[in-house]
Amino acid sequence: MNYDVIIIGGGPSGLMSAIAASRHGARTLLVDKGDKLGRKLGISGGGRCNVTNAKDIDELIKHIPGNGRFLHSSFANFNNQDIIRFFEGLGIRLKEEDNGRMFPVSDKAKTVVDALIAQVKKQNVEVWVKSPVDTVLYKDGAVSGIRLKSGQVCHSNCVVIASGGKSVPQTGSTGDGYAWAELAGHTVTELFPTEVPLTSNEPFIQTKELQGLSLRNVGLSVWNAKGKQIIEHSGDMLFTHFGLSGPIALRCSQFVVKGLKQSGEKNIIVAIDLFPDKTKEEVYQETLAIAGEESKKAVKNVLKGYLPERMIPLLLAKTDLDEQLTYDNLPKQKWMELAALIKHFPVRVYGTLSIEDAFVTGGGVNLKELDPKTMGSKLTNGLYFCGEILDIHGYTGGYNITAAFSTGYTAGMSAARYAGGGV
Repeated sequence: MNYDVIIIGGGPSGLMSAIAASRHGARTLLVDKGDKLGRKLGISGGGRCNVTNAKDIDELIKHIPGNGRFLHSSFANFNNQDIIRFFEGLGIRLKEEDNGRMFPVSDKAKTVVDALIAQVKKQNVEVWVKSPVDTVLYKDGAVSGIRLKSGQVCHSNCVVIASGGKSVPQTGSTGDGYAWAELAGHTVTELFPTEVPLTSNEPFIQTKELQGLSLRNVGLSVWNAKGKQIIEHSGDMLFTHFGLSGPIALRCSQFVVKGLKQSGEKNIIVAIDLFPDKTKEEVYQETLAIAGEESKKAVKNVLKGYLPERMIPLLLAKTDLDEQLTYDNLPKQKWMELAALIKHFPVRVYGTLSIEDAFVTGGGVNLKELDPKTMGSKLTNGLYFCGEILDIHGYTGGYNITAAFSTGYTAGMSAARYAGGGV
């Protein structure tokens, strides 16, 4: 069987690649090892599918700290505004939520998945599910097709590898494509988990005394072994039985992984700022004033309206302040230490959950070996890559899926042009 373009992987980048390739006149085959397409897309955004982010391109790229600048050329072909127009053209109304996140009005990922699959079929893309690929075939420095695990061979001068990373393996992302890339001479940068919860063996984590406590609008920063701040994010977080989770913990995770690797240490400090919009002096004065207003009450009760109640015993213990102290007996130096701790509550973390538990895979096919304008290999003619297999990773909030759709469209369009005799 002969095709102009073969695409491996039916996730967001693969589906968009198939649509782009067929739109540009290529006879296209889309193969996926699972029993249905778009499985990871179906659980994205908490099952609501955050299809893109409406921020300006420069802001988008800032939120893709893992090689986001590589995407400039791809965004020139198909950016977030193009994604919005594309879905609205399929009859899917979108709405903008906080921080630029775009969701279908239906609040159902199935709406997005069904529309993409319908468009793929409408454009006469041949789709094979339950068709795991054994290998990509190469000959004389060029692609010649694929061989399925069944032994069946499909011929093509263009193959797009959109097989995903290693995160969320239950959706089919098990890292198959890395071996096919290496077979073509590509290097794969070290893989690591990103957008993943942090692990800690601090005593208060082990005793689970804060498990389930959610903090809103706080700061979380990562500090290297020399006491220098690496990164800080503001938003919501959650204490768990194994460490820290929630949006800002996930955003800090890649910096924890990199910081641990660079230092060679077993632990790294992340610090919680309970009042990122206030100075230490303001916290000191405010808490002192609150204690003064109810001078006969024990400080543990006075602070209940100001601090998360479950954290109060821990904060007081760490500053050697008796919970039963009243305003008249407050040691001012210890109270200043309490204010400092409220602004910088250190948690020693030793890593993250596994790459399989991560939302996003860090590392991947080395971008220096790809043409950013086409997503084509510089080493093997007719070979293209898109989506999470690339060494590109962003924060949650529509950034990774934007990169997937953009690189998928670029790869599919470029492959179709190459198959048709274009550049």
